[in-house]
Amino acid sequence: MSERRALLRRIRVWLAVFIVCLVLSGLTAFPLVHELHWAEDLLRSSASPVPEHFPALMEWITRVRTGLDEADAKYPFVLYGTDWLAFAHLVIAVAFHGPYRDPVRNIWVIEFGMIACAGIIPLALICGPIRSIPFWWSVIDMSFGVFGVIPLLVVHRKIKRLEAMGPVPAPGPAAATA
Repeated sequence: MSERRALLRRIRVWLAVFIVCLVLSGLTAFPLVHELHWAEDLLRSSASPVPEHFPALMEWITRVRTGLDEADAKYPFVLYGTDWLAFAHLVIAVAFHGPYRDPVRNIWVIEFGMIACAGIIPLALICGPIRSIPFWWSVIDMSFGVFGVIPLLVVHRKIKRLEAMGPVPAPGPAAATA
């Protein structure tokens, strides 16, 4: 396998992992009410050390679950916002198909993703306190930007290396006789 093809393959593997993570993140935003019930039941089980060792986490999970239950019962349209959040993740995942197909031409999508990852941090620091989100939870939210940018930085560096190799040679008479 040529160096160019091996590099392109590694770029595509990193992008596939990133796309799968975006899709999974989006899909988990649809059933929030059920997920919070499941998470609370799991954390309250006798095998879980969370209630004893992390009471603030347990209180937060219970508060969020209660809020989602009340919104779902009285104001289900509020949860429509999380449906749009899920949809946005899925649409953004589709955008990364461009760099998967042609990384050099679509490097701007990778750069857009890195900017979006950086934007998570000020969003969490500004909106978290406004929405009464505990700081430690905002740190968890910010970690998505920090961990999300890592594969994008790797891919960006690899695309730059691919670009430096020059354009793909066009098939022609010289290629046919070689």
